[in-house]
Amino acid sequence: MKKNLQAYSFMLPNLILFTVCSLYPVMWTLKYVFFQYGGYGTGTPRFVGLANFARVFRDKVYWESVIHTFTYGFGKVIFIIPLAFFLAFLLNQQKRGNGAAQSIVFLPTIMSSAVMGLVFYLLFNAYNGEVNQYLMAAGLIQRPINWLGKEHAMKTLILTAVWGGVGNYMVYFIAGIQQVSGEAIESARIDGAGRLQTIWYIIIPMLGPILKIILMLAITSAFHDITNVMVLTEGGPTNATMVMSLYGYRYFFPISAAEATVPQYGYGAAVSVISAAIAGLVTVGYLRISKKLDEIY
Repeated sequence: MKKNLQAYSFMLPNLILFTVCSLYPVMWTLKYVFFQYGGYGTGTPRFVGLANFARVFRDKVYWESVIHTFTYGFGKVIFIIPLAFFLAFLLNQQKRGNGAAQSIVFLPTIMSSAVMGLVFYLLFNAYNGEVNQYLMAAGLIQRPINWLGKEHAMKTLILTAVWGGVGNYMVYFIAGIQQVSGEAIESARIDGAGRLQTIWYIIIPMLGPILKIILMLAITSAFHDITNVMVLTEGGPTNATMVMSLYGYRYFFPISAAEATVPQYGYGAAVSVISAAIAGLVTVGYLRISKKLDEIY
């Protein structure tokens, strides 16, 4: 212990932050899943056993939010991964202006999610949004489209998520492409492989390990992406874009003035635990399936 005191001293700040900001909230949540509790000033927590879990399994809106979460996550992944790879392959080449283009594509990644959501809300507003105005001016539509209505709201959310995250995954792909052996690519070209064949049979297989990480990040981020949904749609209209993370959050903190009701910490905790379990199962399933990505040909 004395020999390693210096090492432990460097680890102590991180350990304190982890305990206070991560471990304690998790333990607090696990405690209140068995209680009916409305927060400070609402009386003593009342033990209800497994009643909160039973309520979750009867809650149709929650299970609809689970479906919406998978829809949102799947839609985000199938668009953002190919687009990020295409941009990485295009901008990785040593050409004038590529560095500036990379910075422009990456810029939304460092933007506040709340600000990004507000910008897209103004762009896709049904009444005076810029998107509708440009489309009508170009003669592509005759009347405004309600982009945040029940029919198109999820598509708008996915578009926002892709725009805000593609730069991050592009950087990962660029790092992976730069590690691909130039000799392997040159050998493939000598053997007569075209550009598409080189990408499919050489570059993508050798990107297996980094692609595994990128997919993991894209999937997990989709399960806890709450700010984007909260700012753009607040889970509406009529819960059409309600996702698991936001559904649990609303029982701790009202997401709008219209929902300024007494918090239900016990039920919110139960929703959060079940949502975490679902996300964990998806993660474990993905890790089992993605073992093939570790193989480099």
